[in-house]
Amino acid sequence: MENEKIESSATLAWTHQKIRIPSRESIDNKLESLWGFKLSDLTNYERFVELLYRPTDGASLGVARALFGLCMVIDVVEERGLSDIDLKWRNTHACHFPLIHGMNQPPLPYMILLYTVMWLGAFGIMLGLFFHLSCACFVLPYWYIFILDKSFWNNHSYLYGIIGILLWGTDANRYWALDTRLSKKPATVPLWNYFILKFQFFALYFLAGLKKSSREWLEGYSMMNLSEHWVFDPFKLLLTTAQTDFLIVHWFGFIFDLTVGFWLLFDTTRIPAMIFCAAFHLMNSRLFSIGMFPYVCLATMGLFCHVDWPRKIITSLTGRSCDTGEKKSEDTCPSETEESDESESQNKPVSGWIPRPIPPEEKITPKPRKKQKIVVGFLLLHVILQLFLPYSHFITRGYNNWVSGLYGYSWDMMVHNWDTILIVVKVHDNESNEDHFLDPQAWVQNEKWSKHPDMVIQYTQCVKTQLLTKKQEFLESRRKTESEWSRLSSNLSIYVDVRCSLNSRFQQRIFDPNIDMLMADWHPLKPASFLMPLLTQYNSYRQKMEEITQEVYTWSNYTDVLFVADYPSMKMENYFSLEFSNVTLTVLEGQVTYSEENWQSTVTVDKDNRVSVTPGKLHEITTVSAYPSCYMYTYTNQTKEQLAVNGITEPSRKRIGFPILKEIQYKVNAWWRALGHITNAFFYLVYDVPMVRRVPRETNYHEDNRR
Repeated sequence: MENEKIESSATLAWTHQKIRIPSRESIDNKLESLWGFKLSDLTNYERFVELLYRPTDGASLGVARALFGLCMVIDVVEERGLSDIDLKWRNTHACHFPLIHGMNQPPLPYMILLYTVMWLGAFGIMLGLFFHLSCACFVLPYWYIFILDKSFWNNHSYLYGIIGILLWGTDANRYWALDTRLSKKPATVPLWNYFILKFQFFALYFLAGLKKSSREWLEGYSMMNLSEHWVFDPFKLLLTTAQTDFLIVHWFGFIFDLTVGFWLLFDTTRIPAMIFCAAFHLMNSRLFSIGMFPYVCLATMGLFCHVDWPRKIITSLTGRSCDTGEKKSEDTCPSETEESDESESQNKPVSGWIPRPIPPEEKITPKPRKKQKIVVGFLLLHVILQLFLPYSHFITRGYNNWVSGLYGYSWDMMVHNWDTILIVVKVHDNESNEDHFLDPQAWVQNEKWSKHPDMVIQYTQCVKTQLLTKKQEFLESRRKTESEWSRLSSNLSIYVDVRCSLNSRFQQRIFDPNIDMLMADWHPLKPASFLMPLLTQYNSYRQKMEEITQEVYTWSNYTDVLFVADYPSMKMENYFSLEFSNVTLTVLEGQVTYSEENWQSTVTVDKDNRVSVTPGKLHEITTVSAYPSCYMYTYTNQTKEQLAVNGITEPSRKRIGFPILKEIQYKVNAWWRALGHITNAFFYLVYDVPMVRRVPRETNYHEDNRR
């Protein structure tokens, strides 16, 4: 019995020794070494508020503010469009797509005034001069212009506006700012200044990674053939173009976005993560026309580093040390209190997420004020809102098309690749029973409206207004010659037929071409009734389509193929010019009827059968099967073929890496135009001098009479 007791007690002692339950103090120490805060800081709301208001060195934040302001100074001129404002916001003959329907832009001189205020605000943010006033001057016009036209929305433009709002609430002018010369405030900021900005960029990467977890991206259909760009040449030394697209563009892009935010938080992984980030954003700056977005991400990477890294760099470059007897500058050295704190806590690990405190830990911190609690509450609300908005499209269903939501706050960068082959805008005069066909590029500056139900409604309403305005101008000119404008009535119907492909699928209609868009019912919270469903049942055809395409390319250097799908009972009219030859229609699924102009009858084409198409004649294809049809055109471009026979080839595209001189010249010209617009607006508003503006291209208006 005694032996059993001894053995039992020994076993318990060994088990107790093996399974050690960590103490609360060890957990706090471990958590503080990794994240910069203790578990006790999260036990109640007041302790959490104290944590977020912990004084922290503002050096890194000041540098990020200055660099972000510099990027915005350039962005206002270029992507916001101050240099081309006379074309982008011309008052007449233009359609815009405001978030609030019926919202109209101010006259051009006042738009230039708004841009000028926004530009001055960006300069103020960069210089740290009258910082909070500068933030207001930048943010308020920015968001007003942002909601004034949805067709210019993208994720990084939304990001700039959010960062501007967040900076407005911070004390980012405590370092590397002219405001430090005007006030004697300490160079410390509340910890939440770092926390909220780090969260925003962490969410940018992480949510983009979550969006890339879809099958569309992981199966490699979102960004096909991107690896043909020269920036991927090093990868193609070991991989094929297809492998580079799949492994580097899609899978590495997915893993990078999903994880890089975490790697930036820790000291041991931060440097490799920053190297990958720098390479990633520099590649994007060459691949896509996304303005200052890569440079904003590069400029704000320092937020994830130690908060005093600018001071250390200045000390290492100048050879000055804050411990010497030299005169200290508030911009380069911390105060005496900060210096003593650093000496006390220099052996403590520093986290990239929550910087170490500057005041001594023994100092009794006063209880949080009511204002501080409210501020932290708004910060938490912002965090929740930013995590919810990218997945909120089940509420705003009226803005959804084949994918969810407007392209602006979803963080689904490059996930959806659209290819549009045809946009038909038919204006039907109900009194004369005449059809008029309008150039889809008339009165708009891009084709983004053609993919979104809400913008299609706005576009057709704008087209009707513009047509009736043109008619009124014609009548007021008292011309005696008869024109299509004089015959146009106000009783109009407008039909829109858009045929596009999403992520290498068949080309298909996105809207019902038989619905009058002027009479269509649309509500922001209800699905658009005129939206045609995406033919997902043919997703598996994408691999076969790629195989067919590669086979067609082997026929000659001048052959090509086009894949089309259509719905039952739908008709599609198409036309091949005489420069094409050997045009053949092959049915892949379903059954269609085929006819050409001047034909008295139609030809039925079943699955796996084909029919020759006569170039130079309009032909019509009708789907007669009970389910959607799929077919393809194969053709030869005989113009290119004949040029090759004659020894004339297309000029090869020059490889442009970093065309520094060309980009500098472009920026200088853009700045001169921007200053010219501001000068013109000033003389117009003050002295009533007529403004000089460029004339946009004329509307291309076509008429076809059909009764």
